[in-house]
Amino acid sequence: MKLSVVIPAYNEEQSLPESLPQIYAKLHEAQVPHELVVVNDNSKDGTLQTLEKLAKSIPTLVYYTNAGPNGFGYAIRYGLEKFQGDCVAIMMADMSDSPDDLVAFYKKMVETDSDCVFGSRFMKGGKIIDYPRHKLILNRLVNNGVRMVFRIPYNDFTNAFKMYKKETIKGLAPILSPHFNLTLELSLKAIIRGYSFTVLPNSWTNRKYGTSNLKIKEMGSRYFFVFLYCLIEKFFSRGDYQKKG
Repeated sequence: MKLSVVIPAYNEEQSLPESLPQIYAKLHEAQVPHELVVVNDNSKDGTLQTLEKLAKSIPTLVYYTNAGPNGFGYAIRYGLEKFQGDCVAIMMADMSDSPDDLVAFYKKMVETDSDCVFGSRFMKGGKIIDYPRHKLILNRLVNNGVRMVFRIPYNDFTNAFKMYKKETIKGLAPILSPHFNLTLELSLKAIIRGYSFTVLPNSWTNRKYGTSNLKIKEMGSRYFFVFLYCLIEKFFSRGDYQKKG
């Protein structure tokens, strides 16, 4: 089973020379057939030139430039339209996600034949390093609120680091979110549409270079929109979007 890793990148010229070789080395060592699909989200720095250089030493690297519209969600959606693997993982460019976890997710998907493998940083074995306190408080409020309302035994919906089978991604259409609310949309839709999922602990480390593009003040209403959208689908769609078969 070939794995695609979709990595959105906006102004990540400093992070990519460290993160991409690490991911490639770990997947190569584990003998995981794969491609690294980096979406340059119309960066204003040297991200594109960095990718051109890295492609000479990383044979599985493919990259695209998303001319627009731009945003975290748009970049991932662009990558989800381009990937060629049998399953796909979403991973950050800034080294916040662990390549070791990526291999563990892949092996778990192969072993269990799950439609999705989700990470949780807040279960036994999970770990967060240098997580900003105000973001942590909001994270737990949002995720626990979603868990209670939808009665789903999972506590890290907004964690971007997840893996899906190709057929699962197709079954989540239409994907609407243009920004970080995509993380909530994909996982919540997958569960309410009946796709099987396995949860593994994963680690998260704050970025070493640059600054986060997540703007909390701008995201509240967008997360709430996705929450309501999925709530309406769950109770009023009469199963029209459920997994077939």
